[in-house]
Formats: sequence, C-alpha cells, structure tokens
Amino acid sequence: MSEQRNMILAAGLAFAILFGFNYLYEQPKNLERMQRLESLKAQATEQKTAMPERTSSIPSNKVVDEIKKPFGSRSEALQATKRIKINTPSLHGSINLIGATLDDLTLAQYHEKPDTSSQEIILLSPNRVEHAYFADFGWLIAEKEIELPNKNSEWKVHGLSQFQSLDSVELTPSQPLTLVWFNGSGLRFEKILTVDENYLFTITDRVVNNGDVEVSMQPYGQVTRVGTPTTSGFFILHEGPIGVFNSRLKELDYSKLIKEKSAEQTTTGGWLGFTDKYWLVALLPDQKLPVQTRFFAETVGGVDVYNCKTLSPIQTLKPGQSIESKQNLFAGAKVLRILDQYEKKFGFSRFDLAVDFGWFYFLTKPLFYVLEFFHEFLGNFGLAILALTVLFKIMFLPLANKSYRSMSRMKLLQPQIEKIKARVGDDKIKLNTEMMALYKKEKINPMGGCLPMLIQAPIFFCLYKVFFVTIEMRHSPFYGWINDLSSPDPTTIFNLFGLIPWDPPSMLMIGVWPLIMGATMILQQRLNPQPADPMQAKMMMLMPIFFTYLLASFPAGLVIYWAWNNILSMGQQWFISTHGAGQTSVKVKGK
Repeated sequence: MSEQRNMILAAGLAFAILFGFNYLYEQPKNLERMQRLESLKAQATEQKTAMPERTSSIPSNKVVDEIKKPFGSRSEALQATKRIKINTPSLHGSINLIGATLDDLTLAQYHEKPDTSSQEIILLSPNRVEHAYFADFGWLIAEKEIELPNKNSEWKVHGLSQFQSLDSVELTPSQPLTLVWFNGSGLRFEKILTVDENYLFTITDRVVNNGDVEVSMQPYGQVTRVGTPTTSGFFILHEGPIGVFNSRLKELDYSKLIKEKSAEQTTTGGWLGFTDKYWLVALLPDQKLPVQTRFFAETVGGVDVYNCKTLSPIQTLKPGQSIESKQNLFAGAKVLRILDQYEKKFGFSRFDLAVDFGWFYFLTKPLFYVLEFFHEFLGNFGLAILALTVLFKIMFLPLANKSYRSMSRMKLLQPQIEKIKARVGDDKIKLNTEMMALYKKEKINPMGGCLPMLIQAPIFFCLYKVFFVTIEMRHSPFYGWINDLSSPDPTTIFNLFGLIPWDPPSMLMIGVWPLIMGATMILQQRLNPQPADPMQAKMMMLMPIFFTYLLASFPAGLVIYWAWNNILSMGQQWFISTHGAGQTSVKVKGK
C-alpha cells in the first residue's frame, strides 16, 4: 500500500514539476523579457533610432534603409506611398509600389478579441513604423554599373492606363498583378504576383534583356522584422526564427540570433521564416533547386532587427533572352489542414512542422485531427473534447477496468490492513512485509491503481499541446461564460464570479471549471482506498487543492477535459466496486 501511494504521489509531483516550471520560472522570465523590450522601445523613441542600412552581409543591392525620422504611425506610413490593394477571403492589405514590397497585411478571419467586430490581426507592417515586418523579392548582380530596382524604385502596374486610378486595381485570387520597371539600359523587370484564397503568395520575377550585354543574375527573397516581438514565454512553444533545411527542422531564439549574428544553411527543399504562436511568415523557394539561406540579426540604436533570406542559383541572361524565378511566400495563420495541403500540393518539405507539436508530434498531430473530426460532427470544440474523452475511456477500458478492480479489492482489505497496523505498531518494515504477503495471497497488484494516472499522463500532455499551439482552438467558445477554450477560465471565486466589482490579480484567478475539477478529484479520492500512512493521507488530501490552483491558469478546454475524465472515471469505479470488484478470500470479521 505504501509503495502504491508513493507512486501516485510521485506522479502527482511530476505533473506539478512539469507544469509548475512554466508558472514559477518561464512566466517570470517572460515578464523580465517584456520589461526589457519596453525599455528598448522607450530608448528607441528617445534616440529617434533607425533601422540598420543592411540586414545581411549576403551581397545585395536592395537592403533595408536607415530611418531618418522617428517611427510613425502605421496608417500614416500606408497613406504616404502608392499602393495596390490585396483582397482575398483570408487576407486584406496592400502592396507598396515603391520597392514592390509586401508590407501591409491583416488576417480577415482572425481578430484581436473573440468579438468579430474587433480589429483584425495585423501581420505585416511597412518600413519606418514600430514593429515593421515586410517581405521583398528581386535580383542581385555582380556588375555595379548595371542598375537594378531597389527600395526606392517605383514600379508601374502593367496594363494600367494613365486615365485609370490605382483604386481600380487589386490583387485577388482570380486577378493576378503584374508590375514592371525599366532600368534605362535595356533590362525590363517584371514582377507577377498571385495569391490563393488562403495565405500563399506566388512571386514570379522575370527579366527581359533588350540590350546587348550578357549579365549574370541571382534571385533572392527576404523577410525583415524590426524589433523583438513579445512572445508567450512558454518553454514548450517555439516562437522565433524557424526553418526546415534538407528535411530537418531548425529553431532559433531571437536572443540567440542576436548574440550569434547569423546562421547560414544550404538546402534543397525546405523553407524558413519567423513564427509566432499562431502566425507564420515564411519564404518557400523552389523545392528542387539548391538554395543558400541565412538568418541575420543585429542591434542598432537599441532596436533589434531580424532578417531571413534565400539566394537561388545564378542565371545567365543573354541579349534578346529572358530569365525568371518563381518563389512563394506564406503569410498567415498556421491552420494545420492548410499547411498539410500546401505540403501535398507543392511539395513544401515538412511544412506542418510550423505548428509546434513538440516531441510527441507522432501522437499530438493525429490527436488533433481526431478532435477536429468531432468538432466538425458536433459543431463545438468543447463538445468535441467531451467526445474525445469518452473515446479514450473506451479505448483503455480493459486496462482501466483491471486497475479499478484491483483498487476496489484493495479497499475491501482495509479492515485487515488496519488489524496488521494495530498488531505491528511502528515497525514499518514488518508492516510492509505483511501487507505484501496479504496482497500476494489475494492476488492483488498494489501498483495496479497507478495505471489510470500513467495512462492519463501522455494524453494530458498531448492535449495540453493541442489546446496551446493550434490556432483552431483560439477563440473557440464552449457554453456559458467560456468564450475561448484556449484561454483560462475568466471567472474567479475571489470576486464571487463577478458579483463583486473587483478584478483580482492573476494569481487569484481560480474559476468555476477549476473548482469543478478540484471537486471531482476529491470525490474520486473517496472511492479509492486510503493510504496506510497518515502523513501520506494528508498529502493526498492536499492534492486536489494544489491541482485546482495549478490548472486555474491552464486553457479552459484542458480543465474541462480533466473534470469530465474524472467524472467518467468515478462512474466506472463505482460500477466496478459495486458489481465487478470480486470478493477476497479473507473473511472480514466484526470486532
């Protein structure tokens, strides 16, 4: 009995260490990082800082220019340049004709708050504003005397007459956009942009040589991000530079990249970019060509600037001929089915790894698809969680039944164990010896009661990852007050669930569902045999309180799963203890 309780206690403490680490270590660490970022922002404003003149030492004639004025507002920056609108079912934004830059993008289907009338998520923003984030594509050339389009070049819309306004043109899934620029020396540059109904841009750069000089040109693509973004700060989630190179995933921290300055890789197939918890901006070069890639970072005037770049093979352009390069840019939400579709359709190597399913990828991804299946059938992710829990119970029914039978039979032996304790007194060695002999005689495995905990642990962790990293769970409502299953229960007992007009600090946010979960743990304990050691019994009584406080900061969907799982477990235990526990061979006599 003692070993069994020690095992259960150890399992509980393992949960506490695993998830308490985030609360006690990672969150303070993230708070410190956020304070540092705020300090840097203030310093940047005071010094009227600028973006660095060059974001990569890879040869380029199109680099990020130095800001010669303070950061302006996003709306002012958008109004200051000529633009072509982007309008798709998933994206809104515009293309800057100065430099032909993708620097204005919002996500039409995602908002800052669960209320759909709130502001759309801003993904890309133009140069010279705080948190600038943009992508551009073009050509490099060794001959300095040959002019190429750069950041200040104004592109024209092909086919647009002087009597038409720019407002009459927009980039849509059914209407591509062609931009042109002439260098005045016989080279005609064309940039053809297409976008699908989701988040994939295709950029085709073409050059026509109408001159009499042969040139060698190299296509590139790059994404630039100004300022270190605020991350979630959880050790189980990667946010920052990311890529797949030669079928292998590589993740870098912003702080590490700033320290190391650069990270280079040559790859055939793959992608690279910057990932947030739910959003991704990534370069996807031709998957069949060997491509040079590089992450680069530096700090200028207190502002961190990050850049990722691809360089495709050099092409020779002879007089009277043309060359072209086709690249893709993903800019949007990390919807798993969309990522999988792109991987299958275009061959983007392991594109689904943009969603951080972690070490248990082989379990977590299939688990998500099962959950999504129930969601499509039931129409609510909360109901899908309940259905998934029932499915788990059915899958592990034989193993769980065996465990619960063992626990029920052990409970029948409690009077005999009490007699042994009274007889041997404080001799723990003799107590354990006689208890083991009793278990052996009754053919009971004292460790059998640990099986439900051991079974639930990997499932719990995988569900935690699913709820935490998948955008499908974001702002997904349940019933009542739960309007976002990926966030903690917004109520708290410390203001009587909203009856008192007071907003308690985050450490006191213990909502209704965590309390329900804690209550189910207490009831479940009463169905189990009590520990022989009084100290262990007291520790077990504290476990529901500890887990109630711990899980109060977890996603509401996970707390609902735990509570529902406990309820089903109690029903299963009750049925087995009253109908299928079996009888022990020891006759329990009254005193």
